[in-house]
Amino acid sequence: MAQRNETFSISPEQAMVFVERDSPVYLAGAYELAAAMIEAEGKVEECFRRGTGVRWGDHAGCLFCATGAFFRPGYVNNIVQQWLPALDGVEARLKSGARVADIGCGVGFSTLLMAEAYPASEFTGYDFHEPSIEEARRHAQRHGLSERVRFEVAPAKDIAETGYDLVTMYDCLHDMGDPRGCAAHMRRIIAPGGTWMIVEPIAGDSPEQNLNPVGRLYYNASTMICVPTSLDQEVGEGLGAQAGEARLAAIVREGGFNSVRRATEGPFNMVLEAR
Repeated sequence: MAQRNETFSISPEQAMVFVERDSPVYLAGAYELAAAMIEAEGKVEECFRRGTGVRWGDHAGCLFCATGAFFRPGYVNNIVQQWLPALDGVEARLKSGARVADIGCGVGFSTLLMAEAYPASEFTGYDFHEPSIEEARRHAQRHGLSERVRFEVAPAKDIAETGYDLVTMYDCLHDMGDPRGCAAHMRRIIAPGGTWMIVEPIAGDSPEQNLNPVGRLYYNASTMICVPTSLDQEVGEGLGAQAGEARLAAIVREGGFNSVRRATEGPFNMVLEAR
């Protein structure tokens, strides 16, 4: 029998989804996240039956790793290129040297991307999940940034250091049990004239505004991850991934910030600037 030689290929569009790790639409992390949600289905069902929560990190084998992989392409293509430049005067301060706290940093992708782009500034990443911080420290070492970037285990409301010129939160305020208490604490740790940048999933202020492909995806993640995570913590407000700008802005103002505006947005995120 004659031997068959076959060549298989994928299109450039398919490569953007399945091969190019820095592509804005690279989705390998999305499959990992879906697998983690399926693994944790029984725990989440029990959470809703009992009115309790599921501790972050206890959902599945490595939900925190999958979450980092899912968000990384968006951060690689937006933080330095779009989001930080949209803030009033912040990029100039970062270039000249600023103190930055990246709260809810997870495995550290957002913190390290900022540190690489702004070498004159000082960055500290905070997260309440110790395994995430351990992974973030390993990432910092691999990227040669351990000398300039610190990662510390701390809940948002327990951060003791103050005087930060910029505080960033990427896709995590809605996961917190007490976002109102968190907002008040951010007001205390930010230096006079400083900025709080809050990146949240894009969402309208009513359910019918979110009945679209992106909204359906986020409602799914909200049910399986965000709400159970919040319910496990102090207060357990359970904002969910589709809280909407009006509700988020009201919470931020309640924390003592005078100005909240939508600085920019994309197909998956909105960026709020609080001062």
